[in-house]
Amino acid sequence: MKRIFSGVQPSGNLTIGNYLGAIKQFVELQNEGDAFYCVVDLHALTVPQDPDELRKRSREIAQLYLACGVDPDKATIFLQSHVKEHAELGWLLQCVSYTGELNRMTQYKDKSEGKSAVHVGLYTYPVLMAADILLYDTTHVPVGDDQKQHIELTRDIAERFNGRYGDVLVIPEPQIQEFGARIMALDDPEKKMSKSAESEGSRIGILEPPERFRKKIMRAVTDAENEIRFDPEKKPGISNLLTIYSMFADVPVESLVERYAGQGYGTLKKDLVEVLEDKLGKIQQRFVQFDDQAELDNILRRGAEKARAVAEATLNRVKDAMGLVRFG
Repeated sequence: MKRIFSGVQPSGNLTIGNYLGAIKQFVELQNEGDAFYCVVDLHALTVPQDPDELRKRSREIAQLYLACGVDPDKATIFLQSHVKEHAELGWLLQCVSYTGELNRMTQYKDKSEGKSAVHVGLYTYPVLMAADILLYDTTHVPVGDDQKQHIELTRDIAERFNGRYGDVLVIPEPQIQEFGARIMALDDPEKKMSKSAESEGSRIGILEPPERFRKKIMRAVTDAENEIRFDPEKKPGISNLLTIYSMFADVPVESLVERYAGQGYGTLKKDLVEVLEDKLGKIQQRFVQFDDQAELDNILRRGAEKARAVAEATLNRVKDAMGLVRFG
């Protein structure tokens, strides 16, 4: 049976890039196998966090999962810190990982650049990410293409572990959508849309009101040609808007190019605003409907119990293989 695992960090306001590149896939994949979707709050600790804000955002991400269509009766939704096996397996896998491979991780290089001091957790968190995935005998990991290096590291660690201790860990496959895996910034289509970017005009939040994102879309960088054509290399701005439009409206890009042939960028942008108002509006309405903290916590508690049962079985296999003493 296909086993799916993925997660989102509770840091910053999630953007439409997070939705299209990850959460939209979560909804689709929950019908294809046994899905585990985690709020990776331990990963958020690699950079300083305000405790109250972290608690708030952790619940908010889970609430967004539900609002976007993840069904707790089909998928397991939980907080990473509620399953202690994540941290324990993370340490065990650190003991079969090498500094050389962690030194090559591009996200560590990016996030540590220019800093006089860097937390050890930021350096080792790719191994914790490997533990997250391997705990659940994951076969498929839906991620953005920027996370591909992490999945490759996970596979390397698992293969090394199996080579040393026997056939213990399942080797996962990355599931990266061919189209829309990387949504670009509205004000600089050469860069990925990021929830942590300094410029507010670069992104649209999933929970952002229409009066705010309308201006961002209308001001989005395009080019001087005024020709609607999908060409990410030569026309990154308009191609990015076409991608967003296509994925929210579930209409092929080719159909959009044909529909707007001979029309200016302004018409396309106005229609895209309407599409976003409709789609994001529905998500935002459902977000409010799931605003019962007691019920949300019950969903997270049930999810953690189910996740813990699976994680414990995997961790016990790892401990036995490594020669650690267990009773019972």
